[in-house]
Amino acid sequence: MSYEQILTETVGRVGVIRLNRPEKLNAWTDQMAGEMADQIEAWNADDGIGAIVIAGEGRAFCAGADLQGFNQRLADDPDATNRDRGMRLGTNWTQLVRESKPVIVAIHGYAVGVGLTLALPADVRYAAEDTKLSIRFVKVGLVPELGSTRLLAQLVGLGHATDICLSGRMVPADEAYRIGLVSAVVPKEDLFATALAKAEEYANNPTAVVRKIKTLLNDNVTEPDLSRVMEREGARDRESRRLPSHEEAVTAFLEKREPVFNQ
Repeated sequence: MSYEQILTETVGRVGVIRLNRPEKLNAWTDQMAGEMADQIEAWNADDGIGAIVIAGEGRAFCAGADLQGFNQRLADDPDATNRDRGMRLGTNWTQLVRESKPVIVAIHGYAVGVGLTLALPADVRYAAEDTKLSIRFVKVGLVPELGSTRLLAQLVGLGHATDICLSGRMVPADEAYRIGLVSAVVPKEDLFATALAKAEEYANNPTAVVRKIKTLLNDNVTEPDLSRVMEREGARDRESRRLPSHEEAVTAFLEKREPVFNQ
């Protein structure tokens, strides 16, 4: 499918999305978000894809929302809210990413406002050394969105999340790594290769089981009842034991070879 505000390609079993408004530092728009959602949904339904990388073209990953476009939408629809922005009716970005095949985000330059919150539901975030991140909503008189007040606190702890949200300050890459906001900081020239290698690692594991594990992690991270956690794990374990990937893993072990999944 051809898009106007994103670029897409596949590398083996990995789907790659690049935000493609470099002249606007990839400012987030309704159209861009809709195109990203369409492509992620298509790859989630494609057995040939096992993981997804999201990156940005030009000098930045995403410098925030296109405020000019957002203000025009508010003028057209005064009841519109951040909760609705960038999605087709009935689509929730955070839910989509959390329920998706693994998503790895490669961040360089600026990741500001929604440029950061869109990355928080992802499974892994890598940053280039030049990266500056900010959940800058307070600076424009707004509150964080897309579930970020919980997701950010889960990643970095309530103390760091409070400081970042209430100050709206820029967080350099080395601090982002230290507090757990990103998984690693790498030279800019190595950023995409690092993200792609991690995506390939996930994609080469049995996709159906990877998605079950991801669901368990997301569902159980805030579950206070340990017995409920184990019930969910037990149900998914029983499902997994009936899948061809488990049979292949056992056969490969007995034959002293590496298993081959997703055939």
